[in-house]
Amino acid sequence: MPDFVKILVDLLSSNSLVTAFLVVGIISLFANFVSAKITRGRIHASAIAIFVGLILAYIGGSITGGTKGFSDIGMFAGIAILGGSSLRDYAIIATANGAKFSEIKKCGFVGIFSLFVGVIASFVAGGVVAYIMGYRDAVSVATIAAGTVTFVVGPVTGTAIGATSEVITISIAAGVIKSVAVMMLTPFFAKRIGLKTPQSAMIFGGLMGTTSGTSAGLAATDPKLVPYGAMTATFYTGLGCLLCPSVLYAITKLILG
Repeated sequence: MPDFVKILVDLLSSNSLVTAFLVVGIISLFANFVSAKITRGRIHASAIAIFVGLILAYIGGSITGGTKGFSDIGMFAGIAILGGSSLRDYAIIATANGAKFSEIKKCGFVGIFSLFVGVIASFVAGGVVAYIMGYRDAVSVATIAAGTVTFVVGPVTGTAIGATSEVITISIAAGVIKSVAVMMLTPFFAKRIGLKTPQSAMIFGGLMGTTSGTSAGLAATDPKLVPYGAMTATFYTGLGCLLCPSVLYAITKLILG
């Protein structure tokens, strides 16, 4: 190994957290470029970045035979800290910061009801798919089902109820697939479902959740609707983080034993 390469590797390894920020920054720039130039905004940059992250996690785990994905490679160990539960939960709180319950009340009972319907319907659908895939224990089924709610709720639930890293990864992938589907299909079905007013956008956000998917889908439909859909989608994530590891997991455990 040339001396300058060894020096660079040692430098990156000794400053692994800074390296982690650098890697995430590069991935974010790449994802934004692909989203804007190649997909023309049809697929949100966050979904592309998560796909890249999952691929890198697989590569890292395959190379080292480890269990922490890309962070098992020495100089990228800081990613384990950057992507750890503490900073993840902080990001969730930051997402919900500024959202006011008084605003969602403007949509009335239907808007609030849509949140519960959206979370429960996604959880049930995800749970059925997980069961068909061969998962029979309540922890795995609930984690994958929670991932179907959103790719944020999945790992939160999995961490809370003790799911394996493999199952948590599947839950994230399920959430990403849902997010991309919402992004791409919203513009095509908007007129058919009457998605053209702020109130309908709020209900849509409550049913679909997945803030990135809802925002990108509404942006492609009518940019003026984005704030309304994103607002209820934010509450959707918070509600999912409350219900999935507790009430919905308890019901899943009761059903599966």
